[in-house]
Amino acid sequence: MSHPATDAPMTDTHASPPPAAAPHPREMIAILDYGSQYSRLIARRVRECGVYCELLPATATLETLRQLGAKGVILSGGPDSVYDEGARLVDQAILTSGLPVLGICYGMQLLAHQLGGRVEPHTGRREYGPAEISVLPDDGATAPSALFAGLPTSEGACLNVWMSHGDTVGALPPGFVAVGRSASGALAAMDDGKGHIGIQFHPEVSHTPQGKHLLENFLFRVCGCSPTWTSDAFIEEAVARIREQVGDGRVICGLSGGVDSAVAALLAHRAIGDRLTCIFVDTGCMRAGEPEQVVETFRTHLGIPLVAVDARERFLGRLAGVTDPEEKRHIIGEEFVRVFEAEAERLREREPVEFLAQGTLYPDVIESTSHDASAAQKIKTHHNVGGLPEGMRFKLIEPLRYLFKDEVRQAGEALGLPEEWVWRHPFPGPGLAIRVIGEVTPERLDTLRHADGIVLDELRRAGLYREIGQAFAVLTPLQSVGVMGDGRTYANMVAVRAVTTSDFMTADWARLPHDVLARIANRIVNEVPGVNRVVYDITSKPPATIEWE
Repeated sequence: MSHPATDAPMTDTHASPPPAAAPHPREMIAILDYGSQYSRLIARRVRECGVYCELLPATATLETLRQLGAKGVILSGGPDSVYDEGARLVDQAILTSGLPVLGICYGMQLLAHQLGGRVEPHTGRREYGPAEISVLPDDGATAPSALFAGLPTSEGACLNVWMSHGDTVGALPPGFVAVGRSASGALAAMDDGKGHIGIQFHPEVSHTPQGKHLLENFLFRVCGCSPTWTSDAFIEEAVARIREQVGDGRVICGLSGGVDSAVAALLAHRAIGDRLTCIFVDTGCMRAGEPEQVVETFRTHLGIPLVAVDARERFLGRLAGVTDPEEKRHIIGEEFVRVFEAEAERLREREPVEFLAQGTLYPDVIESTSHDASAAQKIKTHHNVGGLPEGMRFKLIEPLRYLFKDEVRQAGEALGLPEEWVWRHPFPGPGLAIRVIGEVTPERLDTLRHADGIVLDELRRAGLYREIGQAFAVLTPLQSVGVMGDGRTYANMVAVRAVTTSDFMTADWARLPHDVLARIANRIVNEVPGVNRVVYDITSKPPATIEWE
């Protein structure tokens, strides 16, 4: 979806999902993932240019790209050397297909290696971090590279870029010309004038200021794409897909209280009307006041059929004594579906219910998938992806499966979702169960709910809520000594987590003003029974994840 570019932290180590069989927009760019820490940022930047794209495994074939309707290919960076045993290469048919290809870092080295050039270890000054490159002027042998159109190319003009590589292209493949060099003399960009372009730097990171311009040149000038990836286009397409998938059937949609499930419900309702029934399950692990707000918004404001189920005893009974976070997620995922199935049985008194809609996002899929052990590692199971039980009787509808969080919010605004819902901080499907570290009990949940409410209340009072990507409290299993009044205490420690992020794939800890942190800590210690210490988490993602479990 087209929207202004946003800066994002620069590291990410998550896996890419395999190609899916779902329908796709008319235009798309395929990004082949070779394990770069920046692969997800490439996808974000392409989407910001208004062009749809997907991350695919490095093993993707030309046939796969043709099936997806790819108009161009981007080869990501990666940790390999082209000469490593088992180094991942590009399907040679892609390189001879006529599809435009942009190779970034390792991707550039692949182009050189597989098209007859030479890659060698980089000598001279190391190139890790900020660098300057000069765009080489037209030498008369070929037209200037379309990649640098609209940028300074006169003698002495330089571009600030971000480098991170060990190898370099020592000899150009036949038909290529050098169109950029770094200050160390290394080849920084090459172009064959026929749609194959290689760059040794990373245009996707915020430290390459002209990076978006370069990507736009590739997408629009080289690939011939149009900026058609918009909220309205997505909504129209998603509604059509749901209608096609569901036919005359009925759908239930699980509401969690967050924007993702709400947008999924609105899309389904626009597609099939009252043949959708939303089900909100109070697991006992919700934030303060959330069950009441969900019911009020959907029944009264949006007029969507809603069944509210009080399943607190059921969920907390299953969670009793469980401390492993993955087990918590699986239990909650299974119980969600079993509750849905029970409610569907009741609804079947009128008509059968075959479909379950849910708000799975692209980061959920990426984090829960490990399709290539050489490049990927499952970070954690999302209850609505890997946590679904085997033998589930529903057919899934996941209209947001290829969206990032900010794209979901744009769609929510276009669909008329109230602003407070659109900008509500993300809330994990398992809820507070994975923010209570250790055993989940009603008493510990009440403690956390109270502390969490204070964190969010103080951010709103300070006018910081919209600036923060996600903020919450965590009830740790630690107890520590304190002094309250004239007495010694031995009570719980609460951690506060607040992050800034544009895509939730990477995140940085929020630099909250000290006075705001002081008010949060003071209120929690004074207002929440059983807590005598508050700490603030200052870890980025990666190496940490946003949630603690």
